[in-house]
Amino acid sequence: MAKVLVVEDNAELIQMLRALLEHENHLVETLSDGTEAGYALKLDKFDLIILDWELPGKHGVDLCREFRSAGGDTPILILTGRREIEDKETGFDSGADDYLTKPFHPRELISRVKALLRRAAGQVELDTLRAFDLELSPSRHVVAKAGVELSLLPREFSLLEFLLRHPNQVFSNEALLERVWQSDSEATAEAVKSTMKRLRKKVDGDSETKIIHTVHGVGYILKNSG
Repeated sequence: MAKVLVVEDNAELIQMLRALLEHENHLVETLSDGTEAGYALKLDKFDLIILDWELPGKHGVDLCREFRSAGGDTPILILTGRREIEDKETGFDSGADDYLTKPFHPRELISRVKALLRRAAGQVELDTLRAFDLELSPSRHVVAKAGVELSLLPREFSLLEFLLRHPNQVFSNEALLERVWQSDSEATAEAVKSTMKRLRKKVDGDSETKIIHTVHGVGYILKNSG
């Protein structure tokens, strides 16, 4: 989970960016004015900054340049409708780490966000959870199997993280419902079953080495050893 500042003056785009980032379990703060964003950057610490180029108050590239001059090292992604190579050079010269032209596909934005956060982390965190060739990083909200990143829904990720933190233990549908779905009063045992089915398909698939197993009549277990 990362804390992300989004500075954009288009209300519809702000809503879309917030929805995309929150779906990835990030904490999102939004502003629509460059001058206000400058104050926010002096008062708070963020893991990622997404800046529109043309903002009221102060343009994104100017804000980026000032932030870098003051010693700010948070990764910055600039959004803009400008496509000329000279504009891209200006964006990177201001201190931006990446540059995305509008319109863009949501999946491309999320890929850029993940790459910037990964680059900022510098290395695999000590909290990485592993089982066979599966690795899960709670802090970066990333799951990879044999080095290939998997795309999991938020609840699938939470379920897998819980199982990885409690390997070689059997949990019933009711136990998982209580431990993983505790904040969702409308969830049912059937929700556990359907989420588990999707998760197992993504994690185990056709692999000969299964990680998640069914204990018939009891529940599920994640094995981190043969």
